[in-house]
Amino acid sequence: MYQAPLPTVYADMTPEEADARIVAAKKVLGSRLVVLGHHYQQNAIIRHADYRGDSYKLAKDASRHPEAEFIVFCGVHFMAESADILSGDDQHVILPNLAAGCSMADMANLFQVRTCWQELEKVLGPQTKITPVTYINSAANLKAFVGERGGTVCTSSNASKAVSWALEQGDKVLFFPDQHLGRNTGVALGYDPDSDMVVWDPFKPLGGNSPERIREAKFILWKGHCSVHKRFTVEQIEQARREHPGITVIVHPECPLDVVRAADLSGSTETILHTIEAAPAGSTWAIGTEINLVSRLAKEHPDKTIFCLDPQICPCSTMYRIHPSFLCWVLEELVAGQVPNEIVVPPKVKHFAKLALDRMLTVCS
Repeated sequence: MYQAPLPTVYADMTPEEADARIVAAKKVLGSRLVVLGHHYQQNAIIRHADYRGDSYKLAKDASRHPEAEFIVFCGVHFMAESADILSGDDQHVILPNLAAGCSMADMANLFQVRTCWQELEKVLGPQTKITPVTYINSAANLKAFVGERGGTVCTSSNASKAVSWALEQGDKVLFFPDQHLGRNTGVALGYDPDSDMVVWDPFKPLGGNSPERIREAKFILWKGHCSVHKRFTVEQIEQARREHPGITVIVHPECPLDVVRAADLSGSTETILHTIEAAPAGSTWAIGTEINLVSRLAKEHPDKTIFCLDPQICPCSTMYRIHPSFLCWVLEELVAGQVPNEIVVPPKVKHFAKLALDRMLTVCS
């Protein structure tokens, strides 16, 4: 989405001035405001967050504050949409910078997924039931697509439960937009990544597959990925083991399968966080996820050696678009009685997307 340039007074603001003005605006707004900060945000944003976590945890955190008029989501667009779906009708969800999107979420759009669904139905016929599962890192209209067709949303924490449930509903799972989370989840459930799975490329007829392979497969995995987690490699893990004997490697399940297999552990951002918190003093950890979270964990746990697997550093560039000057701007606009950058999911989309999210809560409880 297009974000108009900030007024000069904000664009030229020093970090110290932005920090002080954010604090002042939050004090004025009081309980009318909840600020959410995703784990991948820079520390200059996290210090002002009332809650920090992954996308779904933050949406749930916001829902615990029905009295708050304004929910400022320091994350990316699909996260703010999820917060709007789960929040009250009288609450306003605000994204400080409308240009903060997600490249993975953008790899699957509604037109492409509808086309895929129609082609699969033609190949498989009415006797084969496909259950769609969308990762929470997707647009609201894709969550609605899934909700309307009896599918569910999943997170990286509960993907195994969601996919197991989907397989019980029918014959095949269409999983999007992240092929790696889908593949890692299927392998963890005992399925073969070669014979049981095909990748659907939306730019090729039948996703680049033959009708026979589609009929054979249990999983149709969308050709999408996270640009951060795709950077991690088996070679990085091998180097970390050579340089730090006894190290433990933990990676996010958005990493490619060979990386997950080479690591000691894999899990969501919340799983990584809690694993490091529970680790013994003196232990050494290499982590395959976004650098802001890794650096924060290293700072918060000085009794452990913690570093990022990727020596070139791997920030989520779109998260960086939530700069303190943007947060300061939206908060001062709210103080002035204006509601900038509001994220509003259309009623019909919200209805079916909430069905899919609610189904996830039921399935994965």
